[in-house]
Amino acid sequence: MKVLLIGSGGREHALAWKLAQSPLLTRLYAAPGNPGIAEVAELVSLTVEDHAAVIAFCREMHIDFIIVGPEAPLVAGLADDLRDAGFVVFGPSKAAAQLEGSKGFTKDICARYNIPTGAYQRFTSAEPAKAYIREQGAPIVVKADGLAAGKGVTVAMSVDEALAAVDDCFAGAFGQAGAEVVVEAYLDGEEASFFCLSDGKTALALATAQDHKRVGDGDTGPNTGGMGAYSPAPVMTPQMVQRTMDEIIQPTISGMAESGYPFTGVFFAGLMVTAKGPELIEYNVRFGDPETQVLMMRLKSDLLPILYAAATGTLSEVTADWHEDVALTVVMASKGYPAAYEKNTPIDHLPPATDGAKVFHAGTALKDGQLVASGGRVLNLTASGKTVAEAQARAYALVDQVKWDNGFCRRDIGWQAIQRDKQ
Repeated sequence: MKVLLIGSGGREHALAWKLAQSPLLTRLYAAPGNPGIAEVAELVSLTVEDHAAVIAFCREMHIDFIIVGPEAPLVAGLADDLRDAGFVVFGPSKAAAQLEGSKGFTKDICARYNIPTGAYQRFTSAEPAKAYIREQGAPIVVKADGLAAGKGVTVAMSVDEALAAVDDCFAGAFGQAGAEVVVEAYLDGEEASFFCLSDGKTALALATAQDHKRVGDGDTGPNTGGMGAYSPAPVMTPQMVQRTMDEIIQPTISGMAESGYPFTGVFFAGLMVTAKGPELIEYNVRFGDPETQVLMMRLKSDLLPILYAAATGTLSEVTADWHEDVALTVVMASKGYPAAYEKNTPIDHLPPATDGAKVFHAGTALKDGQLVASGGRVLNLTASGKTVAEAQARAYALVDQVKWDNGFCRRDIGWQAIQRDKQ
């Protein structure tokens, strides 16, 4: 099978690494890819925003299957245009991708189909939003409605912080994503990520993970796209997984179909496990980053036929098996991230891959033959172990071998699970 993978981040490197292990694969292309992905795929310099160019490439190379990694091309309707051209695509339609493209849309779906989530209001101007915040009090959550690369969410512990977040959104801090704001109730509990495939009818639960959104140790500092993750998430017991499927995932699948937006692809449900049970924080319509890195490390099954089944309505015919080991990834980022950072800083050494340990490239490039950091989140040092503590130790052993003067990371990824193990 000839496969085209769209994307260039750590998520796509992890997917490419796993896809390359499939006996069904005859050739793997990636557009635009990165130097890590180039180890297992042929890079193609396509402008992904140019849908006609992507279609022309797929026709020329007789591509059998296209996997769209990031959210932006999905929200822009790339999957629709490829399907209309006769290709098999993993990823939701533009209409279904509104689950990630608009937080207000997701909240409305939750309200319509009784999916547990925090109470909310939507606003298109600042003053009504501020009045609602003053009425509700803090803590409270302010979200830019649209795509903001994981940075449009403020968990405000004071009213003043929430009011400032509203001003930021409407002042253009997140571009068009902040033209509408969702203000919602603060959910108190433990956060977890849950992944599930859908072909529009059938759901196949994958695995759970926990990521670390804040930039600093002890979950301090501003939110980021994610500074590390581990899988499985201990808080997601078999009972909690079943409740998530029954109360959140299945009602979403049937609700989206009933609303005229049948969903195929991957649900990435951001959950808060509260005293009442699992509640939905938000949906993403693609694999998580950096969660994919730990999921792919743990996936025992061949990834390719599972994704193909989701794309072709045959998900009921496949299963996903998992290694019992824990996997943990540490994100190394450019100093200054998530604010301004220097680009094209040299990375002089990376540790080689070993059994159960791998460096995934997230924001790297080659410049005159030198590996450089081209983004904010740059490397994902990923390892597995019998326990979270063992996986953590192995991942940080990888970190300590990296030679990159401009890199930094958190030193406490996995702390919640390790604390839980000690109790």
